Amino acid sequence: MDTLLKCLTLLVATPLVPAAIIGLVWGIIGGALPGISASVTMSLVLPFTYAMDPMVAIVLLASVYIGAEYGGSIPAILIRTPGTNSAAATVVDGYEMKRQGRAGEALGISLWSGVIGSLFGLVMLIGLTEPLSRIALAFKPMSYCALGLLGLSIIASLSGGSLLKGLAAALVGMMVSTIGIDPISGVDRFTFGQADLLNGVKPIMVMVSLFAVSELLRQSGSKSVALGQQSVRITLPNLAMMRRLIKPQFIGCITGTVEGLMPGGGGSIAAFFSYNEAKRWSKHPEEFGKGSVEGVAAPEAANNTVASASLIPLLSFGIPGSNSAAVLLGGLLIHGLLPGPRLFEQNADVVLGLYTGSLVATIAQIAVGIVIMPVCMWLVNRPRPYLAAFIYLLVLSGIYTINGSLFDLGIVLFGGLVGFLMKAFGYPFLPAVLGVVLGPIVESNYRRSMLLSGGDLSIFLDDPIAVGFLITAVLFLSWSLWREWRDAVARRTEVKPA
Repeated sequence: MDTLLKCLTLLVATPLVPAAIIGLVWGIIGGALPGISASVTMSLVLPFTYAMDPMVAIVLLASVYIGAEYGGSIPAILIRTPGTNSAAATVVDGYEMKRQGRAGEALGISLWSGVIGSLFGLVMLIGLTEPLSRIALAFKPMSYCALGLLGLSIIASLSGGSLLKGLAAALVGMMVSTIGIDPISGVDRFTFGQADLLNGVKPIMVMVSLFAVSELLRQSGSKSVALGQQSVRITLPNLAMMRRLIKPQFIGCITGTVEGLMPGGGGSIAAFFSYNEAKRWSKHPEEFGKGSVEGVAAPEAANNTVASASLIPLLSFGIPGSNSAAVLLGGLLIHGLLPGPRLFEQNADVVLGLYTGSLVATIAQIAVGIVIMPVCMWLVNRPRPYLAAFIYLLVLSGIYTINGSLFDLGIVLFGGLVGFLMKAFGYPFLPAVLGVVLGPIVESNYRRSMLLSGGDLSIFLDDPIAVGFLITAVLFLSWSLWREWRDAVARRTEVKPA
């Protein structure tokens, strides 16, 4: 009862509801623009949260994430171009329904399934996060150092197709994190005489440059796909249809929860896996690929569940499970909020506000999704140069408002160029971002461990939690190496002449 009263107080006494609605609207719009993923949409608004109250800022970012996962299905259904990676599976049957004149029905099923997935993921988030975070109470400096290395190894091994590139990206991120004041000795490092670098390169700048600016550079030479002049009205499923969708939605929710708990899983994997399982368990598998309503419901429920479930390892241990969760981690760090048990003890109002704001955004998703559809259709038809100019304006103005520094703008633009080259050569972004975020945690706790042991590395073997994390990291790296070796052997076998 006390918790319920606190939630009601937050709704009335704080700008939580406006933040949730604004974030939801921006998320849907950003997700509806092809190529502007959920992480890009979140990174664009991240600089503007710098001066906000911590609870409002986190609610805003979480609501953007929720909205973007639904928004990505709009162009997937209407123009066969997924707005986000996780909406790729929706294209298969969603666009077929549109070709059959059932676009409104497909959009309604996507919206309803997204709401179901978001609610399920929120229940899992509330039920699992705090109990898991209590495990971190037993952590020592060695444990935190090993946990950071585990997070980097998992993301590096699961990002892209090359372990070497993933590790290289993580190493570059950790190198960037060493710029500025030494956390132990207080000596400035790698500043090259620039006073602007004394505070280091903030994770927010790395996220905006890699996710947003690099994507704008990549899309600068591509052409947009016009939707054409047409009017589409969302038609929500009736009771009979809702009953039919229960099974694929349940499959999507379970798959989304499992993938959300696994760092590096992500919404796209959950969406395709749930699509396959929904077809396997369907009474009408022959309809899949030909405009199946179940083929739309399952992946949409899955990727919306991931939006909440991926926050469980983030809030519990500080390991984001996706690019979007990494941006939310940046939002937490901006306001001095460290994930783990202390977050629930010292900033319980922020966590409660996150839960309440996410619920508001999820419930409001139906009404907002219907109302904002004409705006999304209009935006999809805008010339790409105009959209790119608007997004550049958001990026530069947002970064400038943080410190009023032109030097920061130069860092972001240079980072965007680096991100463009990374994408061109197949280097993943997430390990680099995590390297910047987790680098200080790994370094400071490693050096504290060395101070405690007098430089003896065997202190890590005396901590069973650290040993468990390090063994798990080695297993992930070994599994990734074996997978790459297996794929290389398979490719050589395929090209070998008979």
